[in-house]
Amino acid sequence: MVADSYPGIDIVVIQRIRTLLTSNHSQQFINRTFTSKEKEYCQSKPDSAIHFAGRFAAKEAIKKCIMSSGEISIIAFKDIEILPNELGAPVVNIVSESLNEYKCRVSISHDGEYAIANAIFTL
Repeated sequence: MVADSYPGIDIVVIQRIRTLLTSNHSQQFINRTFTSKEKEYCQSKPDSAIHFAGRFAAKEAIKKCIMSSGEISIIAFKDIEILPNELGAPVVNIVSESLNEYKCRVSISHDGEYAIANAIFTL
């Protein structure tokens, strides 16, 4: 039997995230979107905006592929956690009992003005 796979992709202008991070709403944005471990990881980097932007794009891409699968219709940003493995590659952890048995992979890249992420969700 071949597993069903659902792709998702998203691109973010890094300056948009940088502006959010320096606005009066920065803590609201961070706390609503990122887990404490993601926040800690991104803020440990010299330019945290590119890492927040990459993770934001990844979460959007992951939401797109999960929702297009039809398995669930809503998933919160904080139900998706993306942390680096020992080699620095992003690893997806989905905090939803209904999705524990499925796999989701993501690739994140940033260059110049943009952060982009590609995700695949496999049933």
